[in-house]
Amino acid sequence: MSIFVNKPVIVREVFADNLEYEFMLIQSALHNYSFVSMDTEFPGTIFKPDKRFVQLGNPEVNYRFMKVNVDALKIIQLSLTLSDSEGNLPDFGTPFYHYDKESIELLKRQGIDFTRNKEKGICSRDFGMMVLIFGLGFGELTLVTFHSAYDFGFFLKILTQNLLPPDLKSFMRHLTYYFGCMIFDIKYSFKIFNLHGGLEKVAKTLNVARVAGLSHQAGSDSLLILRCFMQIKNAKAFKQCNQKLSALALYGLV
Repeated sequence: MSIFVNKPVIVREVFADNLEYEFMLIQSALHNYSFVSMDTEFPGTIFKPDKRFVQLGNPEVNYRFMKVNVDALKIIQLSLTLSDSEGNLPDFGTPFYHYDKESIELLKRQGIDFTRNKEKGICSRDFGMMVLIFGLGFGELTLVTFHSAYDFGFFLKILTQNLLPPDLKSFMRHLTYYFGCMIFDIKYSFKIFNLHGGLEKVAKTLNVARVAGLSHQAGSDSLLILRCFMQIKNAKAFKQCNQKLSALALYGLV
């Protein structure tokens, strides 16, 4: 099913009780659907840099702030959307953790059910094990993301069951080991197409509609990221600039 065909798209809900079954479905689709977009939702940031440092845009400084936040926080949602190279889709608890209050309230307004997450949420160790067992890592896929330093920070924390590496160089080495080099962060890699702003603004610029769910829900956002990527990939300008795209370059860490 193409992501540009007017057919209903269902965001599959995965909890602890259906985790293994859903990963079996993913594994069965990976051979034909090797483009994967990824998005996470997490409880904001509790360690915030001085604006003077942010303006400097120093990747090492940005990584240090990302590390202390990811080390201290718990992920809320992680979503994966699979497609082939043409954009066709396969058919198939906060009270005890640190969090930023405004971010949590925003996610609640967008429909995230924290009570259900607490009751049926997936143990990160189990999720990480399934990723490795069912072949979602180790460089066989093309990963598409948007402003994804924190997304990969939380994903790597899940896979290693450990704190993030001490420095940016070590982090990138771990990233390549688990995910390979075919990682595209649209916010950075596609700047040559003069695309600026957040995901909603980029989608509007590309005339790409959100077809399932709401913003700030990982499932809906990962699908929108994939649709934006495919819209650019199918454009004539992409074919002309293909060799200039920056893979393995995460916005804020380059």
